Amino acid sequence: MTRDRLHKRLAILGAILAVAAFAAANVHLITVAYQSQPACVTPAAGHAPATPDC
Repeated sequence: MTRDRLHKRLAILGAILAVAAFAAANVHLITVAYQSQPACVTPAAGHAPATPDC
């Protein structure tokens, strides 16, 4: 294998790893965002809920 071919394969491998790491980080952020949603609770008297979904 020539030196240029080795450099090209390493560059492609690096790019694939970078895209995979970026995708994994985004999946992690979305997962954490959905898991951190608080449950609906009854608001205290005189206080309106932040969102009317409950």
